[in-house]
Amino acid sequence: MEVFSGRPRSPERHAPPGRPRGRRASLLDVRSAAGQVFLLQVVIVVLLVLVAVTGMILQAARDAVERGRREAVIAAQTFANAPGTAAALRSRHPSAVLQPRAEAARKRAGVDFIVVLSTTGIRYTYPYPAEIGKKFVGTIEPALRGRTLVEQAGGPPLPAGRGTDVQAVVPVTDARGTVVGLVSAGLTVRNVSALWLPQLPIILGSGAAAVALAMTGTTLVSRRLRRHTHGLSPVELAQLYEHHDAVLHAVREGVLITGADGRLLLANDEARRLLGLPEDAQGRPVREAGLPEPVLRLLSSPEAVTDEVHRAGNRLLAVNKRPTYPPDGRGGSVVTLRDTTELAAVSGRAEVARERLELLYEAGMSIGTTLDVEHTAQELASVAAPQFADLVTVDLLDAVLRGWEPTAEGWRHLRRAAIGGARDMMPVYPLGELITFSVHGPQMRTLQEGRGLLVADLRQARGWREQDPERARKALESGLRSLVTVPLRARDVALGVVNFYRTAHSRAFEPEDLAIAEELAVRAAVAIDNARRFTREHAMAVTLQRSLLPRGQPDQDALEVAWRYLPAEAGVGGDWFDVIPLPGARVALVMGDVVGRGLHAAATMGRLRTAVHNFAVLDLPVDEVLGNLDDLVVQMDSEEHAGGAADDHEGGGVTGATCLYAVYDPVAGACTMARAGHPEPVVVRPDGTVGCAGVPASAPLGLGGYPFETTEVSLPEGSQLVLYTDGLVEDRTQDIDVGMERLRRALAGSGDRTPEETCQVLIDALKPSQSADDIALLTARTRTFPPSRMAEWEVPPDPALVPSVRKQCRRTLREWGLDEAAFATELIVSELVTNAIRYGSPPVTVRLLRGRCLICEVSDGSGTSPRLRRAATTDEGGRGLFLVAQFAQRWGTRYTGRGKVIWAELVLHGGPPAASPLAPVDFLLDQFDPEQFDPGRPEQDRPGRDRSEQDRSEQDRSERDRSERDRSERHQPERDQPDGPAL
Repeated sequence: MEVFSGRPRSPERHAPPGRPRGRRASLLDVRSAAGQVFLLQVVIVVLLVLVAVTGMILQAARDAVERGRREAVIAAQTFANAPGTAAALRSRHPSAVLQPRAEAARKRAGVDFIVVLSTTGIRYTYPYPAEIGKKFVGTIEPALRGRTLVEQAGGPPLPAGRGTDVQAVVPVTDARGTVVGLVSAGLTVRNVSALWLPQLPIILGSGAAAVALAMTGTTLVSRRLRRHTHGLSPVELAQLYEHHDAVLHAVREGVLITGADGRLLLANDEARRLLGLPEDAQGRPVREAGLPEPVLRLLSSPEAVTDEVHRAGNRLLAVNKRPTYPPDGRGGSVVTLRDTTELAAVSGRAEVARERLELLYEAGMSIGTTLDVEHTAQELASVAAPQFADLVTVDLLDAVLRGWEPTAEGWRHLRRAAIGGARDMMPVYPLGELITFSVHGPQMRTLQEGRGLLVADLRQARGWREQDPERARKALESGLRSLVTVPLRARDVALGVVNFYRTAHSRAFEPEDLAIAEELAVRAAVAIDNARRFTREHAMAVTLQRSLLPRGQPDQDALEVAWRYLPAEAGVGGDWFDVIPLPGARVALVMGDVVGRGLHAAATMGRLRTAVHNFAVLDLPVDEVLGNLDDLVVQMDSEEHAGGAADDHEGGGVTGATCLYAVYDPVAGACTMARAGHPEPVVVRPDGTVGCAGVPASAPLGLGGYPFETTEVSLPEGSQLVLYTDGLVEDRTQDIDVGMERLRRALAGSGDRTPEETCQVLIDALKPSQSADDIALLTARTRTFPPSRMAEWEVPPDPALVPSVRKQCRRTLREWGLDEAAFATELIVSELVTNAIRYGSPPVTVRLLRGRCLICEVSDGSGTSPRLRRAATTDEGGRGLFLVAQFAQRWGTRYTGRGKVIWAELVLHGGPPAASPLAPVDFLLDQFDPEQFDPGRPEQDRPGRDRSEQDRSEQDRSERDRSERDRSERHQPERDQPDGPAL
């Protein structure tokens, strides 16, 4: 046995056949592995060098730009915040002040320019004065909103020359934070090659060293690999195969290798487990290996596959397929399989959670955008369908819809407030219908329990079906399957229920869905309760406001009127209007607006409207009415501030009001007007021309001590007088001048329209989409009294002529066909004329007006006013005014520039009854003072006795006697007349 000492020699290397022994392989031979590796390394080194140079250039440029951005921002902010910059911008000549400062700051800061701009983008400073006053080139909108903007932009030439201009724009704010101007600073970034050229030799040298190192390494590795390859034994190759086989079967990814003949060449353990392959599957044709049909079709197809998901039993497999060499389709393929069942389940749950979060986010953004109960309920239904349910219905208590506080007594009777989703496919209760729920139904159960209820299968829900069997049957036939019903609760009070339905085409509700439904209901309930409370407050204010406004048109002959009142959406204000009949067939028109909003403004408006009524009853002049209102508002304001009420209620103290007061006289065809801070009325003539009434503007009510100017406007019959508040012509989007122009355009051609049509046209044309203020509108068409319905004559100051006045009255009433009113009219005229002759002064005039009622007027030149008093037993007179009050519907006194007018109105046939029923004069006098008459005295001698047609002669004789007596007492002092003559 031979034993060799030392280490055994390496086997002799023999040159490959066909290659000379002495020739060595060259590294530059690209056909060799070493040559290809070396070439690859050279390419990599070159690419790295190029990438390094490019990155260095880009980094240098970016550093230069970034440094310029910082310097520009610092310079701009420093100059913007410098003392005096904001004040200079507000000065008359900003450029003169800021240009030298900007140039000095630019030179100190080392920037290329500092430009001060106005808020409209006009330059106040620039390195070249010729560019001052021109438009700034750049973006200024973010800076106008208070933000700092840095950008790259071009512009006029700069001292630095061409390059990349980096500029910063910052706002200049005053002490209150208001942006009063802008400051832009920047510089030009020039060529940055000086920053990277010094480093280029280092990079190129490193690349050359890397190539040399690669050549050396490739040579060494090539020799080592050749040595190791030729020295590899069969055992080592077997071990290498075993290691490869162990790794192949240990991975958690299935591997299938098929041959060109369609046989299964290799299947690792994971592939056998995933596909359920038999033990002898390897080596058999693929179609006989028992593979699932989707995988079999995949293996039979020549196309490559990437991450396709296929079902194999109860597993989801992600499949990748690549062809083996050669890739022309004549070889086999390699297929990898990865089990994604658990990943799909986790991903599915994550997707469901994401969708639920998106649903809740959308609900938070979409529900409660308004303070309308029904709109909020509809928002809930629209958000939940179809993202969460196929059909959503919202049923609310009637009290909630009306703004009242809900109670448990109304749970069984809910009203359908909103429907969302497949409403056309399902037989659901329509909107607005009152639904009586069964006590065993899920809706009543969820209200009683105070928590949501899930009904997975409605076909098994007996309580739900007994609510409406026929409708339930049709709903089930339409595909309705599952239900989640949740109470809408706020402040532990039930407002209603929301029902979420799913059909057979969707997944049935699960317990997790119940939590989402409850969360949606909680968010919606808070918004609905807020809307309910607003509805209640708004309804209370509107009810109070409307209760204080006219509810019907008063009886009058002078005007044909129509009106509109539209409260603001956010709350009522203090707008009001009125139509007040006055004596002498006149009518007062009132339009006012109280400053403020809410219940306090409405209550104040009611007080002012009552005051106007009282002043109108006194028949005061127009300017005096406004003067008294002004005093009242000042007094109310003083009471508010003195009592500290401004901090205790909505609206604060009374800060003022506006008012327009107009009196129209149909006999004269004239309208007397005055306005206190109110918009001017508009007059539409019968021919359709539109113009303002020309009423001078006076100070609003509440300022105190200012006079009010009066204007009289002649209005032909058929003219329309349009009164309005500022809510009709002014809002946040338009000025009052624009609104007035729109009003005049809308009124053009309205001469033949009725007041009702004119009101509707104005509301349609001028009403804003979202009214932020109340709108009050009053339109009145004028009428005039025709001469045929008037009678007027002057009475000489002689009591003996009173019978002739009665005779004229009787004749006039006979011509008018009013014989039944002749007696009362004669009595009233007789008493009033006698009183005017006896206690008044010439001229004495009698006027009769026939309209809805008969108006008797007696005027004289005296300013004293009669008063109703109780005559003593021994008084011979003093009872005539009592007779007038009993026979007339109403009576009174008004003052004119020439004296006074005593008037009385009598009810004609078909009119309303008088203030008290007519009774015989003797009976009335007995009731007035039973002790003042002597029972034995003849009736004809009793004062104020009723006179019939049969006693006319006796009446005339008595009248003549009294005239003689009055003539003798003409110059005697009046008795019992402390405040004026008493009838």
